[in-house]
Amino acid sequence: MLKNDLAQANINHLGKIIPIAILLIILISLYSSWYTVDQGERGVLLRNGKIIDTAEPGLGFKIPLMDTVVKISTQTHTANYQGLQAYSRDQQPATLRASVTFSIPPDRVEEVYANFKSVDLMVSRLLDRQVPTQIENIFGKYTAISAVQERIKFGIDVTAAITQSIKGPVTINSVQIENIDFSNAYEKSVEDRMRAEVEVQTQLQNLEKERVSAKIAVTQAQAEADSQLARAIAEAESIRIKGNAEASAIKIRAEALAQNQNLVELTKAERWDGKLPTTMLPTGTIPFLEVPTTK
Repeated sequence: MLKNDLAQANINHLGKIIPIAILLIILISLYSSWYTVDQGERGVLLRNGKIIDTAEPGLGFKIPLMDTVVKISTQTHTANYQGLQAYSRDQQPATLRASVTFSIPPDRVEEVYANFKSVDLMVSRLLDRQVPTQIENIFGKYTAISAVQERIKFGIDVTAAITQSIKGPVTINSVQIENIDFSNAYEKSVEDRMRAEVEVQTQLQNLEKERVSAKIAVTQAQAEADSQLARAIAEAESIRIKGNAEASAIKIRAEALAQNQNLVELTKAERWDGKLPTTMLPTGTIPFLEVPTTK
């Protein structure tokens, strides 16, 4: 009798637990049937491991216990590469540091999952194999000095090479060559060469400065000579004009004296100081006492 009572109690207890368990299973199933995909992602919807659809950002529904959603980022990513060893065309060893910016096209997330399962595995199998090789190949086409001087062109060539070599569900946005380190010996030789070039440029500038200064001095001397010549010509012309004027005056005065003898006596009288000579010759005449005769 006691055993029957215990069995009946267990049955009653189970009768209470089972509905609760079923309710919990239903609630969990309902809760797990909804999923969300963030902006900047796409969801790969799987049913029993098979891709059946791609989920856009927002709220979605899936069949519990059968469907799963794998989220693939479609945002911009950057893969960094340090310590890349390469040789330039003139056999100079260098260590490069670069970064590759890439993104997954939204319409190719299914391909990413089907072939690589995740973005990280895709980077490992695609980018990590091609980026060092292409950088080394392109760097080998440049001399050490041209790779530094033409850094932008070098980066463009590397970007083109990596883009062409990588075949897969990824878009290469850009490649940045962040640093190029050469050996200490080569860097010292470059510094010495640059120092020598600076000295040469300085000497050329000094020579040009001296040439300009000499040209200025010649110009100033020529200007001074021209000025002196102009003054001499002006002075000679002045003397000539003055001499011509004096000669003309003398000529006019001589002609006037020749035409009028009385003007001679008048001039003598004007110049006489009023004193008679103290010594006279017997046959001499008293100066300025001659009286012109009138007819």
